[in-house]
Amino acid sequence: MKTLLVPLQNIPMMTSTLNVVVGLARRTGAYIEGFPLRFGIPPYVASELATGILLDSFEAKSEAELNDMRNFFEAFMLKHDIPRATAGSGRPCFGWLENAPEGDDFVGNYGRAFDLIVMARSDVDAPGLHRRAIESALFESGRPVLLAPLNAPPSVATNIMIHWNGSTEQARANAFAMPLLRLAKRVSVLTVIGGQEVPGPSADRIVEQLRYNDIAAEAIRVELGNRDTGEAVLDAARTKGCDLLIKGAFTRTRLRQMIFGGATSYIMEHADLPVLMAH
Repeated sequence: MKTLLVPLQNIPMMTSTLNVVVGLARRTGAYIEGFPLRFGIPPYVASELATGILLDSFEAKSEAELNDMRNFFEAFMLKHDIPRATAGSGRPCFGWLENAPEGDDFVGNYGRAFDLIVMARSDVDAPGLHRRAIESALFESGRPVLLAPLNAPPSVATNIMIHWNGSTEQARANAFAMPLLRLAKRVSVLTVIGGQEVPGPSADRIVEQLRYNDIAAEAIRVELGNRDTGEAVLDAARTKGCDLLIKGAFTRTRLRQMIFGGATSYIMEHADLPVLMAH
């Protein structure tokens, strides 16, 4: 994974997200590109800003926030010895996208040109716009998305867990993660007995596939018990000391997850380690 896209937002989890990005870029020798994620003026707010003076004030504040995000991003990269990308620069290195258009759908559209999109994970209190931006990346980019936790681990992708549930989405996530799986020191393939699954190959077959790709892996199984599937997965990853979880996103539809809950939604809101997702 040699190109990483990072949508910048003015949120507390941005520092953790950039720590994860830097750790990953150092391991893979990647180019990191940042851009400001701008949602624009909601219609109900625009109606309140009918006078030119109020609108000018809002736009001035927005421009100041954009400059703050760029300055924060560039200072963070330079502080961690990641240089600006130039014609002759090595990697890792970074760049900044000027004049990114407004709208959460830009993440999904522009993300198609990158190997991986890295964002802060959602949580139960996250604004709907942030959740929509994550879903745009997952559903519209055709690329994997790495969600960073509140506190970045000291390492990334050295001890990886795959949550195998037999699904197409999980198989796709596994395929996207192959470059990282090859770098890992330890790989576990988890089955949650009694958890949400679909008809598909067993975890043992996935371990065999990985071994044919020169990736040593072990199959592990845990009982669901009185837990949500997502909770069981995170408990297992925590027990194994993992620093990356590979998870297929929304095997159940988004609507069903919203109404009934699901492993993807739980993990998006509660993960305490980086999670690579793909739909």
